[in-house]
Amino acid sequence: MSEGTASVVIDRPADVVWAAVADITRMGEWSPECTAGRWVGGGGPAVGASFEGDNAAKFAGRTVKRWTTTSKVTACDPGRVFEFVAEGMTTWRYVLEPAPGGSGTRVTESFSYSPKGFQGFVYEQVLRRRAAMTKGMERTLGRLKAVLEAA
Repeated sequence: MSEGTASVVIDRPADVVWAAVADITRMGEWSPECTAGRWVGGGGPAVGASFEGDNAAKFAGRTVKRWTTTSKVTACDPGRVFEFVAEGMTTWRYVLEPAPGGSGTRVTESFSYSPKGFQGFVYEQVLRRRAAMTKGMERTLGRLKAVLEAA
């Protein structure tokens, strides 16, 4: 199992933070890899809802790969949790809780997946995907914090 986690405190109420995280049409504003998202068949965040995400991998500032994933929402508790599984393989989870001291919201983003076979070897040993995804979460949460606190 490959896993990673990152957290940040955002000086906004949990419902505001959750609304931003669960609005996958905004993910391109803060993610370094996901450039756009859209709900499949309309709608919005709800358990069982599906969405597509457009992604781009960059190396030395140049885009080297583009792809689209389909994800399904697996947990949706406004103000507390938003979780989805991308391509039936990677689980992404956002957990929101009161920040220490009672001001703002601590957001913890995590992922987990089980690398298998040769592709798993390439992902883990060659591409160091777990480390890259963890760094990406830190950037995502930093941008989320900046956008929400500037509003």
